[in-house]
Amino acid sequence: MEKREVKFSLVFRDMWQSAGKYVPRVDQLVKVAPAIIRMGCFDRVETNGGGFEQVNLLFGENPNNAVRQWTKPFHEAGIQTHMLDRALNGLRMSPVPADVRRLFYKVKKAQGTDITRTFCGLNDIRNIAPSIRYAKEAGMISQCSLCITHSPIHTVDYYVDMARQLIDLGCDEICLKDMAGIGRPETLGKICAGIKAYKKDIIVQYHSHAGPGFNMASILEVCKNGCDYVDTAVAPLAWGTGHADILAVQAMLKDAGFKVKEINMAAYMEVRSQIQEMMDDFLGLYCNPLNRINNSLLIAPGLPGGMMGSLMADLETNLESLNKWKAKHGQAELTQDELLVKLFDEVAYIWPKVGYPCLVTPFSQYVKNLALMNVIQMEKGKERWSMIADDIWDMILGKAGRLPGEVAPELKALAEAQGRKFSDTDPQANYPDELDKYRQMMAEKGWDTGQDDEELFEYAMHPSQYEAYKSGKAKQDFLADLQKRREAAAAPAGAGSAPAQPSTVTVTVNGQSYKVDIAYGEQTAPAQTSAAPTAQPAAATGEGEDIPAPLEGKFYRVKNTEETPKQPGDRVKVGDILGYIEAMKTYNAIRAEFDGTITAILVNSGDAVEEDDVIMKIAKQ
Repeated sequence: MEKREVKFSLVFRDMWQSAGKYVPRVDQLVKVAPAIIRMGCFDRVETNGGGFEQVNLLFGENPNNAVRQWTKPFHEAGIQTHMLDRALNGLRMSPVPADVRRLFYKVKKAQGTDITRTFCGLNDIRNIAPSIRYAKEAGMISQCSLCITHSPIHTVDYYVDMARQLIDLGCDEICLKDMAGIGRPETLGKICAGIKAYKKDIIVQYHSHAGPGFNMASILEVCKNGCDYVDTAVAPLAWGTGHADILAVQAMLKDAGFKVKEINMAAYMEVRSQIQEMMDDFLGLYCNPLNRINNSLLIAPGLPGGMMGSLMADLETNLESLNKWKAKHGQAELTQDELLVKLFDEVAYIWPKVGYPCLVTPFSQYVKNLALMNVIQMEKGKERWSMIADDIWDMILGKAGRLPGEVAPELKALAEAQGRKFSDTDPQANYPDELDKYRQMMAEKGWDTGQDDEELFEYAMHPSQYEAYKSGKAKQDFLADLQKRREAAAAPAGAGSAPAQPSTVTVTVNGQSYKVDIAYGEQTAPAQTSAAPTAQPAAATGEGEDIPAPLEGKFYRVKNTEETPKQPGDRVKVGDILGYIEAMKTYNAIRAEFDGTITAILVNSGDAVEEDDVIMKIAKQ
């Protein structure tokens, strides 16, 4: 009897985003591609999607150029490329208008991406169905995901029924997206068998993360039940919060009697060496060492490996900010391990209360951010649920899709107290088309919409990041942060840091407050973005109550083009949004706590702020 073949994919994009904040530059990607091809064992490579495009913007580089150059060598070698997309949320953390979603697939197909792996963290079919249609219209292969988690709601029957619905809607393939690696092996095998029983020839691809410790057993179980493709990684970015190494997976399946491709070990070692070079160059500065370790503590909170890189970076930042507050108030500081355990415990506590959303982007970030804000607020003696971002509220209220479970009564009561309404309408209906608006804005700025309208797509998908990229601020901020990390890494252990020189000061002239950038030596003062506040009117005195930043992050006066930024002289009422702090990929609204008049805005849009930095002044009425 002929052996059944199992094929392999290299999830190169997710390898990096499971380890840290950034992905390689396009020159590094193009350099490593030939060695990946020479390995001879991969039929597919994950090239982009997820956070790839956004990360390129944060570099200050063009993501469209990166995708085109990176996919090209694989096409020439006959290897399929695939990307990750978030259904209603496209490539970002918030919902996307339908016309932008439709253009998304046309652009990515033109750039060289063959397969789109669509997922909705709520497993809401309504959010996935348009993506199937748009992908097939663009000529892409539509692979739809079952987001795997472990709860009383997420049973074998639940997942098999979801797969049937997606197949009936016309998807080409099914992905078992075990993004946290907490799917139990036997359960996953039963799900795969159920899918194959419904449609024998449907392609099933299994994606998992190694962290909790289940995934090698899970890989073997799904393959025994008909799985066609398995996602793998290459050391030194295998295991830990990442994925199983191709060497182990290939050897295990070969021993189990499956037909698998052989691995060119010389090429494998070359890829491994190049990955290490990338880490030594700069990417390792953004990879927390804890992400290289398997950790069964992840079983209970169920957080996905793909976000652990950013989680550890966020934790480091928030720990520093929290400990500053504790030192200021005479309290004992927390260690990173103590904060991590508190976070995991809080995630496990609030997950059922917010309706059991699958912990995958963006909902994993929402639940993690909400849990972390709860922990921080409670450490400061404040109440749980006292800081909930609007995007998180949208999830709780059903505006992003139907939650698998019921929302806790205490959150329903809080929503009612704040005048928030629950929704069960088609989520896409809440987000009207926007391409014409962005096309007009680009024309007014003199910006080209790009080949295949790819620049128009990028602007509409990531407005703030695209503007920062175009202005040069993104590149400047990235290089400044990189230099800071290199200096910290080079400093002798235990060496004290030199007194920090201020980069900005606030001065008051005739009662008017201004923010002034300072440059030292040959440094250049930060460029002002197009969203920087204009000179304040003479009536604004710069006096009144200080409005502090509620947490560390970047200040923005608006989060989208639909909003009108507040100006000095504007009257505000209790509850009005004054601006936002973007932290952990979420825009956290800063709301007025009293009626008054804005007398000064002390920071520019896009400026980094620390907790308790004064961002504006308001005179009470």
